[in-house]
Order: sequence, then structure tokens, then C-alpha cells
Amino acid sequence: MPPIDEITAFASDKPVVTVIICVIGLALLGVAYLAVRALYRAANQFFHRYVAPRPAEDILTIVAASIATGVSAQGMWRFSGDVLGFDGPLRLLLFAFIEVAVITSAVRARRNMRENYSAGIDGIAVWTLTGLSAVLSSMDARSLAEAVFRLAAPLVAAWLWERGMAIERHRITGRHRINWRLTPERMLVRVGLAEVSDRTASEVDAHRRLTRVALAAKRARALREAGASDRKMRGALTKLDKAMDRAVEHTGLAVDSARQEALLSQIGALYNTSALIDLTPPVPWAPEEEQPRMAHALPAAGMDDDDEGEVEMLDSPAPVVDTAQRAALLRAAREYWDKQIERKFVPRASDIAHEIGISLATAREYRALWKLEPRAHALIEAAFKEHGIVDTGTFPAIETQQERVLTVNGSSHG
Repeated sequence: MPPIDEITAFASDKPVVTVIICVIGLALLGVAYLAVRALYRAANQFFHRYVAPRPAEDILTIVAASIATGVSAQGMWRFSGDVLGFDGPLRLLLFAFIEVAVITSAVRARRNMRENYSAGIDGIAVWTLTGLSAVLSSMDARSLAEAVFRLAAPLVAAWLWERGMAIERHRITGRHRINWRLTPERMLVRVGLAEVSDRTASEVDAHRRLTRVALAAKRARALREAGASDRKMRGALTKLDKAMDRAVEHTGLAVDSARQEALLSQIGALYNTSALIDLTPPVPWAPEEEQPRMAHALPAAGMDDDDEGEVEMLDSPAPVVDTAQRAALLRAAREYWDKQIERKFVPRASDIAHEIGISLATAREYRALWKLEPRAHALIEAAFKEHGIVDTGTFPAIETQQERVLTVNGSSHG
């Protein structure tokens, strides 16, 4: 760089040339400023449009895949010169055709995944072309270590692309590609070392102790009904008594109403297992068929007023309704049933039919299914123990003035 005195002398000798040089320099500085500003705006727009919305792992995946693709392209540069003999512009134009094909297939696979949720044949092409590029790059390696490196770089790029596709697929569809049947969690649950739900250890222990009490009660009852010997009955009652003692000691059964209700629910379900054979639950998506007339199947003698009303309802054909109307009637019947159960009253089938406007046969199907639930079953059992009334669904209601009433088919107890 010339010293300052030479620049001063040159400006004094040639002032016009100096002015022209200064003007051209200022113009170049202005052009450089505009170019830098345009480049900065373009980079800023690119960052806010493509980089900022993406999570950090996607950006790192793109960067790492780009580096691995560059390593692969450098290997293909050497291969095209040393093996194929390309030189000059021909080498520059043709050395990276496989890498370009890989990028093209990756872009097509991503678009296909966004539209059809699958990479399709383009995803297979990415792995095939990547493997081809890796093999060709490693063939011109000078050592084993270089060959392994040339093989690994394209495969790393393909793996990062595959993981990015899997993350985006899960983000779009909300599901994974595959759910393994053998996982550490499932194996631990299978051998009994882990719990499926989020229950605490005390809750699990309480549930198992209550279940032991219910099973022991069922076994003792079955032996009594089968007329077992006194020795077997004593053994069953002893096991029941021990299970009950442990449950009261470790679960707080005597003071915990929730545990008491859970125990009664288990016992009610175990005692009425055989009732499941006779159930004919309604099909919610099938239209209600016309119910057969059953007046001829009922004896004429001994009918009361309620029986005659039920026979008249059976004589009338059930209207055919569509699926939506049938579902609405089912919900209305369920709401009426729950409301009556809250009042400590188990409604009759005729009550449900009159209230909702459905056929008596359909009301009987609903009632036969719902009366097995713990709360309704407890009401029925209480009526049987207090008054010896067997539930048939046809008893008339009995008015009572007591403050706390437990009624079923019209029966009540204090």
C-alpha cells in the first residue's frame, strides 16, 4: 500500500483522476452496502420463514445431513476423476449426479408423505441411491479406514433423513409407525413386577384383599348351596373369616364407605355370574324390530291390573325407529333409570316403557341389564332380605312416609 505522501502527491498531480477514482469508490461502496442489505434481508426472511418455525432437532438434522452429503459428494469427485477420468467442466457437471438424485427423491418422498402419509417408492429410492453412492465412493479409498468412512457418511445422511420423516409423520398423523408387542414395560407387567395403571401400592394391595374376601364368600356360598360337608364348610368359613380380618386390618374396610361399596360390587358381580347367560342386550345400531305378540302365552287367570296393562303393551306392535332415534330413547331410558335409583327405587319395566315411550319387551331388556349393577343389585337384595320379595319387575309401588326409604318393586325397609 503506498504511503500517505505518495497518495497526496498523486492527488496534487492528477486531481481529475483522483476525483473520478473517489466517485467510483463511493459508488462501489454504495453498491456493496445495497448488496449486503439485500443479502441480510433475504437471510432474515429465510430464517423467519423456514428456520424459526422448525424445532432445533430438525435444524440439526438438516445440518448434519448436509455435511454427510458433502462428504459423499467429495468422494464422488475423486471417483469421477481417478476412476472415470473426468476432468475440467465435465467433471464439475457430472460428479454429483447421484447426490442430486438422492436430494430429489428425498424431496419427493417428503411431499408424498405429507399427502399420503407414506414415503412410497421415493423413500426406497433414497436408501438405494445412498447405498450406491457409498459403495462407489469407498471403491476409490486409499485405506480401509477411509473406505469405512466413505461408506458411513451417506448412510448417516439417509438415517437422519429417515428420522426426520418419522418425526414429521408422527406430528401429522399423531401415531407411530409400529407398536412393538415385546417391550420392557410389557414384560415387567407380564411377570407381575409392574402395574398397568397409575395406582399406588396401597390401592393395589387393598383391591387384592377385597377380591380375596369376595372370592372366599363366593366359594363358601357355593359349598353351602351344594350341600357340602361340615368339614368343608368350616374350612371355607375359616378362609372367609381370615380374609375379612386382613381386609378390615389393612384396608380400613370398617370405616371406608368407598371400599365397602367396592366389596359389595365385587360380591354382587360374582354372585350373579349365571345371570349373564340369560341376558339379551340391545343392539344400539340396529333398528328396533316389531316385537312378537305374547298375549296368548300369559294365563288369563290370576292377572292383576298391572299384568293386563303389560299384556296390552305387548299386543301393540313396536314402532320401527332409526338408529339415531333408538340411541336417543336408550339415553332417555338410562337417565330415567339413574334418577330413580338415586331415589332408592328400582323402576319396573312398565314404568320405563310408559315414561320413555318404548315397547315393554325393550324396557325389560334394558332393566335386565341394568339391575345387575351394584347399586340396583343392593336395593334388590335389601328388599329380598327385609321382605322376602323376589324381583320380577311387575310389583306395584307402595307409598311410604319414612324419611329414608329403600324401595324395589314397591317394597321398602327402614
